[in-house]
Amino acid sequence: MKRRCPVGALSRALSRALTTTTAAAAAAAAAQAQAPTPSTFPIKNVTRSNFEPALESLREHVRAADYVAVDLEMTGVTSAPWRESFEFDRYDVRYLKVKDSAEKFAVVQFGVCPFRWDPQELCFVAHPHNFYIFPRQELSFDDPSAYEFLCQTASVDFLAKYQFDFNMCIREGISYLSREQENELLRHLEESSCSRIKHKEFRDVPLISIADVLFSERIKNRIKEWHDELLHDRNCELQFNESSNDSKQLLQTIFYRTRPALALSGFTAHQLRLIQQVTRNHFEDIVYVCMNVQNACVQPLLVYTDGNTDKDLLMKEVEDENRRGEELKIHSAVGFRHVIDLLSSEQKLIVGHNCFLDVAHICRKFFGQLPFTAEEFVSSANKHLPYIVDTKVLLNSSDILKYWMRKSKTSLSSSFVRLCPQIALGYTSTDLASKTCVKVEVQVDDLRASSWNAGAKHEAGYDAFMTGCVFAQACSHLGIKFHPHSSSEILVRDEILGKYVNRLYLSWNNRDIIDFSTGSVTGNSVGSTYLNQYSKILFEKTILIWGFPPKLKAREIKECICKVFGPTSVTSVYSLDKTTVFVQFKEAELISDFLVMKETLERNDDAISILNPLWRVLEGGNTCAADYETYKEICSSPVSKVYFSDQARAAGIKWKTKLLKSEVPGEEGIRKQGDANSSLENAVDSIMDKTNLKSKKSASDDTNHRSSSCGAILDSLCAHEVERVRTY
Repeated sequence: MKRRCPVGALSRALSRALTTTTAAAAAAAAAQAQAPTPSTFPIKNVTRSNFEPALESLREHVRAADYVAVDLEMTGVTSAPWRESFEFDRYDVRYLKVKDSAEKFAVVQFGVCPFRWDPQELCFVAHPHNFYIFPRQELSFDDPSAYEFLCQTASVDFLAKYQFDFNMCIREGISYLSREQENELLRHLEESSCSRIKHKEFRDVPLISIADVLFSERIKNRIKEWHDELLHDRNCELQFNESSNDSKQLLQTIFYRTRPALALSGFTAHQLRLIQQVTRNHFEDIVYVCMNVQNACVQPLLVYTDGNTDKDLLMKEVEDENRRGEELKIHSAVGFRHVIDLLSSEQKLIVGHNCFLDVAHICRKFFGQLPFTAEEFVSSANKHLPYIVDTKVLLNSSDILKYWMRKSKTSLSSSFVRLCPQIALGYTSTDLASKTCVKVEVQVDDLRASSWNAGAKHEAGYDAFMTGCVFAQACSHLGIKFHPHSSSEILVRDEILGKYVNRLYLSWNNRDIIDFSTGSVTGNSVGSTYLNQYSKILFEKTILIWGFPPKLKAREIKECICKVFGPTSVTSVYSLDKTTVFVQFKEAELISDFLVMKETLERNDDAISILNPLWRVLEGGNTCAADYETYKEICSSPVSKVYFSDQARAAGIKWKTKLLKSEVPGEEGIRKQGDANSSLENAVDSIMDKTNLKSKKSASDDTNHRSSSCGAILDSLCAHEVERVRTY
């Protein structure tokens, strides 16, 4: 029997379902109607045409800001493949690689985004600025080599992929001077001024050609006519028309201050020297001077003076005015550095994402040369930018933020989408999830917006905005409160945030964190799988080998060394490039043993040496080896070759083996090729004894007894070498 539903109950159920569906649809439609229509992301693009007014408005925003987020776009990152940051790079070597990058590549876009807490709206107001900058030489007396830079193909292609406007950058980019350049130019200006005062004597220009003689005579007559008319209180305007080709040459009466003067135009540099000579030799009360005018032009003048006292006064006035003009040009050429000076003087909290390289670029481009050590660098940078937060360190160091990230990548775009989904979408909603998000509005000039389309990734201004939003949301999750009228100083002294201030990842893919307040380097407690795939690097047990046969792989090099020094003698081998490897030994003393053995085999170069397994590494005669400090020395070279073996030669490395200070009897100090024969004999005897012990021990563990056979070869080799040395 089928169960029948009452018609009334069914009717009521359908009615309720229909009503619920209709209400939900109506609510969704209403929410969609209330949601603002997104527009293009508002951002202020700044070039040299609107730089001055943009700088003035930025001053107000920075002074009122709680923090300022920054981001840079560069023309490249690494000048050679081996200059990338590797796991086996010690922190001081990583700094040298960052230093090389900041010195060789240019910054073409600089994003600055001040964030201010609005207590009335309970939201942050962001002011994103996108500055196009270009290292253009604005002053003719500046060093032109300071404006050369490299472009890395991959980086330029990356910028082009995201529609970077190269034409805008090159044509309208804002130029700049570092503080070091500015001080050097001012010093040069002072020295030039003193030099002109000390050397007032002029040498006459020899009148060799007839044209020079005729020109000098004609100009003397013209000046005399003008001079005589002045004495008779008559104003005049004289045109010098030697021929139709000289129709542009003009002598026009003007006034310099209160003195009558002749403005000279249309003359060549040689003709002006002749005019100066004629004036000096024939007219005691007329002075030839050059005035700096607009557009970096120089206006030559012949000025009438009333006696020697007035002449001295005129020369001082001209010198002072020219100096002020040159100083004004230098000040104008400072350009974008005014923005950096603003951030530095206001001592605002600077927020970046994985920003150690950014800070290095800021210091190199806008302050001066980078020091040679990481400790000196952070000390100098901390004076200019005392408060910095790296959001990547923040996200990787806090358990609370790691929970919110849900094991997502900590790249800027991933962090932005994960922590600020509503901002990333361009509008805010009223659902429960949005209540945990910090509200951010964007203001450009007088336009303030709370909805927009997503901006262009890898545009410096928008990336700075994303960085600032990630920081705001991270602070919210950490429980940091943004109080009304708070300042950067109060914010950085917050008990929760304070432990993350001035802690930056030292390079773009490593686990070390450097403290800008103390200069200390610590390991990151949170490392990626990539960073943990290697065992811990012990630099005192590591040796650098380069120039070996290109067909050899890292695994084969390890096998060759282990056959000689024992199967467990080498902990690991790291490839720097196809020409160079790092070998980490189990014991530090094996480094000296290896280097002495390498030198011994290369000296003998006989049939017995060729039988040694190590000979595969030395084949070709170009193999070089040295300690880790040599690697650091080569990295500090300003030269950048594609392959490390070529880099070593370019850095001046001419030796093939750099022996170390060792514990071998008879060896003291750094061993070099050509040491005393007695020292070499002691070294070989010692290595032979140690290697025999290792070979015997290895034989019991190796079923194939390969180490034993290698030991026999080594015994023969060492005995032959000892006999050769003793009979030398």
